[in-house]
Amino acid sequence: MNDSASRRVRVRAPELVGKGGWLNTGDQQYTLADLRGRIVILDFWTFCCINCLHVLDELRELEERHRDTVVVVGVHSPKFVHEAEHQSVVDAVERYGVEHPVLDDPELATWKQYAVRAWPTLVVIDPEGYVVAQHAGEGHVHAIERLVEELEAEHEAKGTLRRGDGPYVAPEPEPTVLRFPGKALLLPSGNFLVSDTTRHQLVELAEDGESVVRRIGSGERGFTDGSADAASFNEPQGLALLDDGSVVVADTVNHALRRLDLASGAVTTLAGTGRQWMQGAPTSGPAREVALSSPWDVALFGGKVWIAMAGVHQLWTYDPEAGTVEVAAGTTNEGLVDGPGAEAWFAQPSGLAATEERLWLADSETSALRWVDRDGAVHTAVGTGLFDFGHRDGEAGQALLQHPLGVTALPDGSVAVADTYNHALRRYDPATGEVTTLATDLREPSDAVLVGDDIVVVESAGHRLTRLRLPEEAVRVEAVAHRTQRAATEVAPGRLRLDVIFQAPAGQKLDTRYGPSTRLLVSATPPELLLKGEGADSDLSRELELDPSVTEGVLHVSAMAASCDDPAGGTSRSKTGGEYPACHVHQQDWGVPVRLVEGAADRLPLVLAGLDEGAGDAR
Repeated sequence: MNDSASRRVRVRAPELVGKGGWLNTGDQQYTLADLRGRIVILDFWTFCCINCLHVLDELRELEERHRDTVVVVGVHSPKFVHEAEHQSVVDAVERYGVEHPVLDDPELATWKQYAVRAWPTLVVIDPEGYVVAQHAGEGHVHAIERLVEELEAEHEAKGTLRRGDGPYVAPEPEPTVLRFPGKALLLPSGNFLVSDTTRHQLVELAEDGESVVRRIGSGERGFTDGSADAASFNEPQGLALLDDGSVVVADTVNHALRRLDLASGAVTTLAGTGRQWMQGAPTSGPAREVALSSPWDVALFGGKVWIAMAGVHQLWTYDPEAGTVEVAAGTTNEGLVDGPGAEAWFAQPSGLAATEERLWLADSETSALRWVDRDGAVHTAVGTGLFDFGHRDGEAGQALLQHPLGVTALPDGSVAVADTYNHALRRYDPATGEVTTLATDLREPSDAVLVGDDIVVVESAGHRLTRLRLPEEAVRVEAVAHRTQRAATEVAPGRLRLDVIFQAPAGQKLDTRYGPSTRLLVSATPPELLLKGEGADSDLSRELELDPSVTEGVLHVSAMAASCDDPAGGTSRSKTGGEYPACHVHQQDWGVPVRLVEGAADRLPLVLAGLDEGAGDAR
């Protein structure tokens, strides 16, 4: 047995259970015993979470390279009420091209058995049924693949590795015109351009919103410029008309902006490198040389293309004249904080709509409607934070949305919100501060466009465009309020020791050449929860003081550590073969629901995984 195998701690893996049953297995139900002999990677995910979607994409190549030894099992563990509905999980599995078995666990039974605390979390189980690794956040797949290779060699030698086809069974494709469309754009011709996201195409529809005029893109995942037939996209979303008559496309999984010439159908790349932006990478510069991260929507505002950069919880801009990109607002910390753009926090901004004076945005993970003024300051109209959501009309301060993905500016100055997980179209009126419901029973609406006195809604899970007449009065619905169902961590009131545990990966050391190599940022919702310990510092441990009168809330923790290859550890050259050692940034964000209970733990440990570059969304 090699050294790494002898050091590995093994714990017997709990059984996989989920009330919703198994998907992508041809209706076959599985137990861990059925998978014995294979290396199993459990992916605890929820389909609202952009970091979870990043991990799905990271896993694709690993699955392909180790298809005869590795079985990836997605364990769907919902945050929002809508995500606990079985059909919604079925839709999400197809929408995001998940090509492995998925266990639908609406009651978080398996999540609890594995003591998972963050979306996403990856757990590795060896061929004998023991847990050998667990990592929260994204960016860890390269390290997990090294572990997989070690396990393959170890268990091949022991005779405990079983090769062969896995349990995945592909579902039958549905013959709809659109398949989980994302966004729509009204063209000067009166036709509609729709991002047919799951089919990796753009589709031009006639004025009836149904008849196909043409398709743009090969229909295969890819990142290729060229003619309408040869070009390729990867889950495109947002669309915006530029002043020159062309269309800019948020090519989400390619982490790029593309340009569509409407006359010829030719596609070129405007911004992005095709690689995902990571902490420490440039945040401004020539557009084709700067990495982006899951751009979800685009809108023209103030002469620039604003980008809802869902992957890093920011707003960026693209300057068509200069051919440059830069950050416009957001810190990459996830949450709801208003103020100057450089200080604001977002949570997966996913929809944009511009007026002369405001850029409206759907901030999906905070279930919020927010806006940016002409000076770049950020404001919130509806929404309170990461864990409060529902369907409630009325005064904006107490109204609730559930994971909205789209916004549309209306002629009277109000805003229509595609309230996606409520299956509704909502309206916010800045003049009165009131939220009303315009329509219900829409299947996951993700965008809407105005056509005269009508509004055409993208029913993403309905695979269609639906035309509605804007009503005189809103539809009244019974108020419903929710909180995330994840159990709170019980902690003692008063002093609480927060320890973020980080150890540089093998062959690396902390990078202290330019000052402290670590950073810890702490805040709370509500802010009154923290009497002491708020703010940023370089120490990864901190004494907090919690107000006993605030019985529950959420601690927001963001930790970062920088490490470099250590020549003394045997790595004297960078990954690219350069003269200097390669450096790595490790970042993790947590939102920890806490309940203050006398006699509970007075220490809160959080693990900042020291593997490869990455960021996590550990809500």
